[in-house]
Amino acid sequence: MHILLALVYVSLMAAPACASLPRKGDSMRNTIHNIINIAQITLVHIKKLRTKLPVSPQIEVTSPPIEGLTSISHDLGLLDNELQSPFTDLLSQIQADVSSLEGRVRSLALSMDCTIQAGPAGETSDNLFPETHLHLTLTKVQRYLEKLLLNKDKLKVC
Repeated sequence: MHILLALVYVSLMAAPACASLPRKGDSMRNTIHNIINIAQITLVHIKKLRTKLPVSPQIEVTSPPIEGLTSISHDLGLLDNELQSPFTDLLSQIQADVSSLEGRVRSLALSMDCTIQAGPAGETSDNLFPETHLHLTLTKVQRYLEKLLLNKDKLKVC
């Protein structure tokens, strides 16, 4: 009888701990982990796509600095808009990845009470050299995500 009462007591005391919602710190850590995973997967998608494209010209691009969630969200929004260009139809998977990444960064920023600007207006360019535009866009996304992964500590600040 004492063993039965002890088991009931232990199960009642352990139940609230098992049923509780994740703490804010755990949720943030999971979101940052998801952001990093999506960035890594997107880089794999880019490398895989590059093997299917004609040899790319040497393109040098500079990425904006990784300062914090506010700037990361804005920059990903700009890249997302550029990926929606009619010249970048082949990049639909990468566009979906970047869009998802931007949404997660925006959500993380809002959960940390960061000031977030409205998403950038969808602007596309009339590029007369679609193949060069495709390679340029791919390179921009690749360089930015590589830089983001090197500066993943910035995902913890506004």
